Amino acid sequence: MKHIIILGDGMADWPVESLGNKTLLQYAKTPYMDMLAKMGRCGMLKTVQDGFHPGSEVANSSILGYDQNEVYEGRGPLEAASIGVELAPDDMAIRCNIITLEHGNIVTHNGGNLQTEDAAVLIDYLNEHLATDRVKFYCGVQYRHLLVIKGGNKHVVCQPPHDHPDEPWRPLLVVPEKNAPDDNELSAQETADLLNDLILRSQDLLAKHPYNVEKAKRGERQANSIWPWAGGYRPHMAPLTETFPQIKRGAVITAVDLIRGIGTLAGLRVIDVPGATGLADTNYEGKAQAAIKALETDDFVYVHVEASDEAGHDGDLELKLKTIEYLDSRIVKPVYEAVKNEPVAIAVLPDHPTPVAHRTHTNEPIPFLIYAPGMEADGVQTFDEVACQEGSYGKLEKDGFIRAFMAIV
Repeated sequence: MKHIIILGDGMADWPVESLGNKTLLQYAKTPYMDMLAKMGRCGMLKTVQDGFHPGSEVANSSILGYDQNEVYEGRGPLEAASIGVELAPDDMAIRCNIITLEHGNIVTHNGGNLQTEDAAVLIDYLNEHLATDRVKFYCGVQYRHLLVIKGGNKHVVCQPPHDHPDEPWRPLLVVPEKNAPDDNELSAQETADLLNDLILRSQDLLAKHPYNVEKAKRGERQANSIWPWAGGYRPHMAPLTETFPQIKRGAVITAVDLIRGIGTLAGLRVIDVPGATGLADTNYEGKAQAAIKALETDDFVYVHVEASDEAGHDGDLELKLKTIEYLDSRIVKPVYEAVKNEPVAIAVLPDHPTPVAHRTHTNEPIPFLIYAPGMEADGVQTFDEVACQEGSYGKLEKDGFIRAFMAIV
């Protein structure tokens, strides 16, 4: 039996009054997800272990069975793996957004939907003026980039920008953890001071860059500050092939560096899909076809679609509904139709909720479905946060989901 996971990032949500107090999954037209739920078995999954922030790095690696107490090092090192940055033992890698500030507030975490080609110019510009023997920026995708600090101390408190929309940015500057250990060349206080200095200097520099000057003239949102967060050291993750010997070869399909990094460290090959953007305009058809083709040669495929999460962060109800329906009609449908007569098990789930009313991640359990040919159904009729609570898998946590899924042979 081959296995494919189709993940709609941030797809879970809360009941919405304007939708008749239904969640978006309950309200959206998702005939294929509902069909698979009806033919398969469902449950709820706690993807965020106690004591951890509900970030996508925690949730997605937990879905793959990794114990966060053993592997967690933040997003930075995962994104370094994704873009091929080799970390030395004393390197601290930290995610570095380029964000939009206006009137002293964080307006967007995404730099006004910054595109990768423009971001590359800005990252080069920042390196020209800010890089040293200790500090270097690396270009990622869209607004998501990487900052590496040689000798940096990971024991600092950095606020994720998507958790603080429309809030003043100054109170959110970096501070050292209380009683932070000195486990690297710089202390936590020295690292916090360095990061804050880079934030402030980046604002002066980016305000003068022609890209933002033109944006300002047009009255558009500017990409006018870096915002580092989620730093850590080089992680140690065992490949999935060691945990699940039936996986001889696996693949990950995503537009997001973070997920590419998790896949790389998990021993999965990364499949690039032209036009995969991480937004609602992503190349759904290209991702579906890449997954179908990968199943011809691979035992395990992880398809990650970011669009619902971004719509949730933007608080855009209508767009998030569309992204859920797009996942159903443009990913789940073609994949199922292509493999329905083959020995392929399919799982569909989000990684965490990103409620449109909240505009950031929460740590509530998420619904999941698992379907395989010949499976005995459990009576769940639809795929959503309410119906799946009645599923036969019950509530799983830690590696419970991936072990249940991979046990289908």
